[in-house]
Amino acid sequence: MSSLSMTASDTLVLARRNLMRIPRQPDLLIAYTVQPVMFVLLFVYVFGGAIQTPGFDYVDFLMPGIIAQSIAFGGFVTALGLSEDVHKGLIDRFRSLPMSRAAVLAGRTFSDIVLNCLSLVVLFTVGFAAGFNFQDTTAGQVVLGLVLMLLLGYSFSWIFALVGLYSSSPETANSIGFTLIFPLTFASSVFVPAESMPDGLQQFAEANPFTTWADAARSLWIGTPANSDVWMAFVWCFVLIAIFAPLAVARYRTVSAR
Repeated sequence: MSSLSMTASDTLVLARRNLMRIPRQPDLLIAYTVQPVMFVLLFVYVFGGAIQTPGFDYVDFLMPGIIAQSIAFGGFVTALGLSEDVHKGLIDRFRSLPMSRAAVLAGRTFSDIVLNCLSLVVLFTVGFAAGFNFQDTTAGQVVLGLVLMLLLGYSFSWIFALVGLYSSSPETANSIGFTLIFPLTFASSVFVPAESMPDGLQQFAEANPFTTWADAARSLWIGTPANSDVWMAFVWCFVLIAIFAPLAVARYRTVSAR
């Protein structure tokens, strides 16, 4: 078997292992199901009446942003899983097997894509029930928006992989990931227009990549002006992968059970 085919085979095996873990630990599905639903209902029905989004119902403005936020945080399962595998010594066992070393991280990040697809189904179901609709768009643009969200989730899987490999425990991995990234989603146009923010914060929000991802999804799904958001959103994703994937691989090569 060639090296490439062995890597692909081992990646699929480990991705299946990671997905089989979910039914045995259903609490991990909270980030993909219950939490996004709570955010949608909270902002649409509690805060939505106080937030002005000229030209759009608030639910139409909110859904692309909240989908970007939820998909980005989907990779936390990778952080928890890798941190747990390290501390149980499973990573060292993988190294002793005649298998591709690249498959461990590749399998983790690949399984996140499947879970993010589940998250998209849940989010759109809740969004449609709350009144969200695609506007002034084409089927191609809708699909491109979905591809962007999955690529966004994949890039954050590598960020969380690095966090998990450096963390002293699964709990620490979870705390670090949310502490570093969660504030960025609120200091952006995910929930409110950046123009409504005070000086200083507005400029920060406009430069925030979460604003780019949210505005790109709005452009593709509800027809807001695109400007440079769509192509810059893809650039941001590839930049994150280019930075964090090598760092995660380098850390994986040196990490051992603690």
